[in-house]
Amino acid sequence: MTENLEYYKVFYYVAKLGSLTAAAQELSVSQPAVSQAIKHLEQALETRLFMRASRGIRLTSEGQVLFEHVKEGYEQILLGEKKLTAMLQLDYGEVRIGASDMTLKYYLLPLLEKYHERYPGVKVLVTNAPTPETLNLLRLGKIDFGVVSTPFAQVQGMTVIKVRELEDVFVGGRKFIQYKNRMLDLQELERLPIISLEGNTSTGKYMSDFLRQNGVEPHSEFELATSDMIVQFALRNLGIGSVVRDFAQEYLDDGRLFELRFNKIIPKRQICVVTDEKTYISGAAKALLEMVDSL
Repeated sequence: MTENLEYYKVFYYVAKLGSLTAAAQELSVSQPAVSQAIKHLEQALETRLFMRASRGIRLTSEGQVLFEHVKEGYEQILLGEKKLTAMLQLDYGEVRIGASDMTLKYYLLPLLEKYHERYPGVKVLVTNAPTPETLNLLRLGKIDFGVVSTPFAQVQGMTVIKVRELEDVFVGGRKFIQYKNRMLDLQELERLPIISLEGNTSTGKYMSDFLRQNGVEPHSEFELATSDMIVQFALRNLGIGSVVRDFAQEYLDDGRLFELRFNKIIPKRQICVVTDEKTYISGAAKALLEMVDSL
């Protein structure tokens, strides 16, 4: 194989156009340069590739065999360049994101709606998982970035952008109406049936740690996988739901649920966008992160 692949490029255009002059125009070089390139290629391959025809030149049988393979390879290169250009212009590409139910619903989903309107050709892949699993996917390089909720252990090389506050609340339905508009001590939660998230979520762990630090050991009547389901259980008076306010806001506004008040404030948390310096960020992912920074 010849050392100079540029000869094959010249060969491709001469064979495709059937003319040295046309190939020279296409390549923006002189006709003698095209002739010289073909001559060098024929010398390297030790065979003639073209013969004169009544109009221009045509391939020899050896040249035809070579062209069939060069054509396929060179046109794949052109296709690759075209797709790369499309990626750089964000007409094409892929973004991989990890997010929990909460961060997806109350932060990421509206952002993705705007992003898709601006870049409809970019494919967005969202892995729905709790914060610990999302951070592990990030460390493994399986996602471009994660959208998670605090608290979580920040490690070296991790960049964290705080994007939105979260407020944890306890909510109840009409069966527990005697607790409405009362200032309660956190200890009273030990006498109530609690509906909480499973402990493998950052939200579930945060609330259990907060209560334990305040000497409270509540009785979990139900441990559920999603906050939406906690709200549904609370609406059916199956217990006091421990959720982020956003999930219950609609029902707090219309009075079907009420928020329990305590003499100790539950500290607010944050939704964060997290990247890892070891993970390469594609142009499509960078564009989405720029939208995060602009909010």
